[in-house]
Amino acid sequence: MLDVLFDPNNYPFWILIIATLAGAIAIISRPFSTYVKFVYPNAKFEAIGNPFVTEKELSRVVDNKNLNDFKEALNGSKDYNVSGDNIYEIQHSLDDNFIQTIEMMRKDSSKKMNEFYDTYIEKLDVYLIKNAIKNKLDDKEIDEKITDQAILPSTKTLILNIADSEKENLPEILKNHGFGKEILEIFSEENIDYMKLDTAFDKHIMEKISQVKVPYKCDKAKQRFVNNFIDIANIKNTLRAKQLGYDAESIEKLFIGEGQEVASWKLKEISEADSVPQAISSLEGTSYYDALKNAIEDYNKEKSVQVLENALDRHFLKLVKNISLQNYSTIGPTLRFIVSKEFEVKNLKIITKGIGEGLSSDFIKHLFVLEAGA
Repeated sequence: MLDVLFDPNNYPFWILIIATLAGAIAIISRPFSTYVKFVYPNAKFEAIGNPFVTEKELSRVVDNKNLNDFKEALNGSKDYNVSGDNIYEIQHSLDDNFIQTIEMMRKDSSKKMNEFYDTYIEKLDVYLIKNAIKNKLDDKEIDEKITDQAILPSTKTLILNIADSEKENLPEILKNHGFGKEILEIFSEENIDYMKLDTAFDKHIMEKISQVKVPYKCDKAKQRFVNNFIDIANIKNTLRAKQLGYDAESIEKLFIGEGQEVASWKLKEISEADSVPQAISSLEGTSYYDALKNAIEDYNKEKSVQVLENALDRHFLKLVKNISLQNYSTIGPTLRFIVSKEFEVKNLKIITKGIGEGLSSDFIKHLFVLEAGA
């Protein structure tokens, strides 16, 4: 039998050779086919760039004296087409521009990225769901603006259902919309902790992004992005809780999982710190410590964790930039572009509110999240 198989004068030999070559070509070509799928979108995203996470471009638009001048200056760039006459309308238009950007990215990307874009949009909608639930729990009217801001039709439906329901029906409504046990159990508590509620929703969406299928050779970069986000969320939750006087046991309930650099034992150590500065000191040995230590002085002056959160956001942009550089031929530039665009919109919404309320440009600049070295 083997003599026939390895005899060049027989068909089985050539069938074996062809099958071997086909297998080798398939193995070699699979990663190459992934690279090809990202050539055009990555080149386009790099060409567009993210100017409004840089100090130079933000300074150009922040010094406008009124919202109309700001809007005209912003629309002078090729990437924005903003409308509206007041703070709310312009901010809403900026959100619309971001969604249009995501849809442009989807159109130019491989169809295998569709699920990632869908879930990323869902991440943007989560805060609206949180707000609607909190309003309902506080017996407040749910502003129709919350529904108008929802991007996904399913989110609009959910918010309308929340608005039309009684508080005791919230778990059933959320269950019907695909939310899991960890979120539902919070509603069985006598006094619902809103930070814990926020944490549960953040954990839910991070788990969804973690499970999203992406093209071959892209999952490692996507998972690193998720893990960095988890680290940042855990640290933010800890610092906020420390500021509010939470004990270690309560803080541990706010963690959304183990991330990239901060292991479970380190999270426990941070939760047991006596103060915000001590919690930051507990992060020594991680890149987050380096990002936060320079902001401690400002925190001590202002006594606001927002200063620290901004420092973490700047560091997150740096981490995503590193992921992009290390995965330049696949999903890296996509992750960097979409995250930086999200922070661009946040910066521009800060300017909108600042100009609309007559705040000084120096005060507004203090709130920006800029890319490191930008």
